[in-house]
Amino acid sequence: MRQFDQPGACVVCLDPSLTVRQANQEFFRQFDDDSMSVCGRDFCDLAHPSAQQALHRQLSRLADGTRHRFAGQVVVVSAQGTAFTSALTAVAVREGTSHVASLLVVLRPVAGGQELDMVTSRKKILSEIEARILEGIAAGLSTIPLASRLYLSRQGVEYHVTRLLRKLRVPNRAALVSRAYSVGVLNVGSWPPKVVDDFVK
Repeated sequence: MRQFDQPGACVVCLDPSLTVRQANQEFFRQFDDDSMSVCGRDFCDLAHPSAQQALHRQLSRLADGTRHRFAGQVVVVSAQGTAFTSALTAVAVREGTSHVASLLVVLRPVAGGQELDMVTSRKKILSEIEARILEGIAAGLSTIPLASRLYLSRQGVEYHVTRLLRKLRVPNRAALVSRAYSVGVLNVGSWPPKVVDDFVK
């Protein structure tokens, strides 16, 4: 893998099950410094929880031969727990004409990129009921339909909404949804809106 050691570029080789098999020094520096703790892990686990499902779907299409190449941006979490956006390019490496032997993934920092203000630890910050209320608000439900759906009183819903506003430090429901997406608590690309399970107690 030495030929891929470019400054700032992380290069990693995955097997068809999306498990890390080899990587360059920059990858190990970003993600743990210890090759033994990273090799053998599912590559998608290195992405922010809100991005894992979409990343897994795209890489699986390469692994099963449906696609040959994928390029996009992904939010990844470093060994220090910092979330940042990387440009990701992945290609399927074939053995013969059809069998995909491995995937080659290159991560490059986005130009002018900066650390993202995202919840990166697997901290359980929401109760089950708060998660359901946040999903309902993100889907456009008002207090009374939410109360009916969750078997709560109107005051019960308002109490939990107030707690959510405080937890995410925002002034209103629109800002609550925006903040929840921006910090990675709501899954990107899913409808109806879904809170990432990792953040539910």
